[in-house]
Parts: sequence; structure tokens; C-alpha cells
Amino acid sequence: MIIHTGLRTDIPAFFSEWFINRIKEGCVYVRNPYNPEQVTKYELKPAVVDLIVFCTKNPIPILPYLDELDRFGQYWFVTITPYDKEIEPHVPDKEKVLDAFCRLSEHVGAASVAWRYDPIFLSDKYTVEYHINAFEKMACKLSGYTNTCIISFIDLYEKVKRNFPEVREVPGKDRIYLGQQLAEIGQKYGMAIKACAEGDELAPYGVDCKGCMTVETFEKALYASLHVPKKKSGRKECACLLTADIGAYNTCGHLCKYCYANYSKEAVLENIRKHDKNAPILIGNLKPEDKIIMAKQESWVDYQLKLEL
Repeated sequence: MIIHTGLRTDIPAFFSEWFINRIKEGCVYVRNPYNPEQVTKYELKPAVVDLIVFCTKNPIPILPYLDELDRFGQYWFVTITPYDKEIEPHVPDKEKVLDAFCRLSEHVGAASVAWRYDPIFLSDKYTVEYHINAFEKMACKLSGYTNTCIISFIDLYEKVKRNFPEVREVPGKDRIYLGQQLAEIGQKYGMAIKACAEGDELAPYGVDCKGCMTVETFEKALYASLHVPKKKSGRKECACLLTADIGAYNTCGHLCKYCYANYSKEAVLENIRKHDKNAPILIGNLKPEDKIIMAKQESWVDYQLKLEL
């Protein structure tokens, strides 16, 4: 199976020590965000966890612990955007994150780490040309350290509109132009540009529109074939719904204005205060009234069929 750490928060940036403690302990408990008294226990053992997926804006805190993760297959999505502190208040200096990306790639391999340049939005400051120039500078720095860059345009979820009311969607003509330009830059620096949940409008311009978290992506990272269960819904190419996420909403301390996973700054700070690096669950601790469910886990790797790469 696949464990995900980053659909609800940024564990490498803010909870690395807790996560490594969970790896050493061999299990983690996850509270259902929609039914708080229901808690699922997952084993964190290579026999049943084929791959751990990370999404982070700052891998620096987890770099000292990478050896602890070598027993597991891994795939890393590292988000690096051109926005300043007024948009991403607590994301570290981008040059430091770029350097950390390169160090991460040297450890896990370029096939196991992707650069996310998203979400893309426009403003008086962050114009189309601004994005093109910033993207090329970053692509040059990351050339050779990844073969994949994921792009997407901002989605105006209700949380986003509330916390970032001045943001506006990217017009269709600008989406097409940006997609074309970024695809050309990606080709120049040896990166395939993939679109995340953007439909097929950019496909004619050289963008891979099959999705970013695909089974194929994870198979290439593992150098093995995966027999994954069928999904009930979602984009058929996307493996997001196949992953079991161990994070929690309202816990990401980056406090980016466009974030869909945080309700408010106050909620985030309150949850971070409740975090215990030694607890088996990310926020707070287990309660007597919790109903513990053991996750059904099994390996999806076909050990008889290795991919030819």
C-alpha cells in the first residue's frame, strides 16, 4: 500500500521528529477529520507499506533522518514557488529550499523527487512574465536533480476565497500561454511538465495531462509493478485516492494565503500547541472514547515483474 504524509499538512517541515519516531515505533494512528472519535491504526513496516509519499515546501528538517527512511520506497513532491512572504509567510528562503531539494535528490534519486510549481496565480506583481522568468531560474538550478515538474493553476476553494479574497483565477489565454512557455523551458532543462487536475487543455503544447500522482509515477520510483485496488471514484489516472494520509488539517505552519488545508491561523496555532512528538497521533493523544480501527494493509508490489527502465 501507499502511505501519504502531505495531503493535509507538511510533515517534513513541521513534524519530522514525530514522524521518525513513528517509523521507529512501526505504527501511526490517524484521526478521521470528519468523525473525530474514529481513529485508524496503520503499520509503518516495509512488508505492508510499499511507498511513502511526501509533499513539502521545506524538506530541510527531515534531511538528517533520511537514512531512517531507506527501508521504504519513497516519492517526494517539493513545492517551490516564486512568491514572497506576503503570500507564503513562513516558507524558508527559496535558495535554501532549492539547495535542500538537490541534497534530497542526491539521496533518493531524481526518479523519486518531483518539483511542484503550484498553485499559479496572477497579480500586479506576479505577472505572466514574472512566472516565466522565475520558473526558468529555478529549472536551471534543479536541472539534473529531477525529471518532473508539476504545475497547476489556483483553485478557488471556499477556504482560499476567505483567506485570500483578492486572488483571481488565471484567464484561459494566460493558462495556455504559460503552459506552453513552461513546457518549453522544461524541455530545455530535461524536465517533463505535468499538469495536476487541469484537464487536457495544455496537452497540445507539450504538457503531460495524465496527472501527477499516478500509479506509473510510483512504479518508476519503485522500479517495480504495482497491483493496486480499483477506486470507486476520481480521475482514473490519479492515484491520490489510493493513498492513506496520516496528516491532519489545520496544522501547516507555513500559513500560505492560498492554502486549502487550513481553516484559520488561530486553528493552526492551537493544534500545533497540542502536538507531542512522542504521541502516536499527530495532534493531541489518543482518548478513552476513541474507536480504534486496524487498517487493512498489504503490499501491492508484484515481485515477479520488474519494470524495464
